[in-house]
Amino acid sequence: MTAYEHILSERRGDVLVLTLNRPDRLNAAPPAMFEELRVALGDLDGARAVLIAGAGRAFCSGADVGGGALGSDDPGAATYQALTGSYNPAMAAIAELGVPVVSAVRGPAAGIGCSLALAADFCVASESAYFLQAFVNIGLVPDGGASWMLPRLIGRARATEMMMLGERVPAAKALDWGMVHKVVADDALDAEAFALAERLAAMPTVALGLMRRAITAAYASDYAGAMEAEAVNQRAARGSADSMEGGIAFLTKRKPVFTGT
Repeated sequence: MTAYEHILSERRGDVLVLTLNRPDRLNAAPPAMFEELRVALGDLDGARAVLIAGAGRAFCSGADVGGGALGSDDPGAATYQALTGSYNPAMAAIAELGVPVVSAVRGPAAGIGCSLALAADFCVASESAYFLQAFVNIGLVPDGGASWMLPRLIGRARATEMMMLGERVPAAKALDWGMVHKVVADDALDAEAFALAERLAAMPTVALGLMRRAITAAYASDYAGAMEAEAVNQRAARGSADSMEGGIAFLTKRKPVFTGT
């Protein structure tokens, strides 16, 4: 595994665990952190699920503006470059990934950290977690795909509330809004999130990868287009070894053993 400065990368069985590792700054993310995430996601080395977590008492408190990551004589240009060159490519890498992604959120998931947490297929939040679009409080606008993601997750009215009022959404409210998969006790978060990632890693990876991409693509598709995409994906899934294994297991009344191929 590659050594990183801002994240930890650990292979645990078939799960790649990526941990944002700046706990002294609540995992505030300089552009280099997201560059490292993108590199790590491009080097799965056979991993069949990804778990993204934060070290310490936070998931991610947002971009590291306080640390000068986006500062320059032309802050607008520097911000644009950081987003298009570092943050956005990492978010795109998550969207294009061929394996499922779980996020484990403890404490704040703010700004780009909120986008990162919610980009996962399953977001598991602890009771102390909260989600925050704080940009309006400093005269900025949402980024990291939040303006695309949030209306689709929770509807226009709630997305507008998050973005324009800039107030925290606690874990319980996030669950009620349908923003997260589940809420667990703080001391149970790591085990619960990993168990879910491990469960997904044992499932038919080819099919799961096709599903996650189809869900995203369907937002920009009409009904007929979605059905055509499903047919194309079904052709690909039907040709996989896992599909054959699933069919044989069904016919012989045994539990399937998927290999991710």
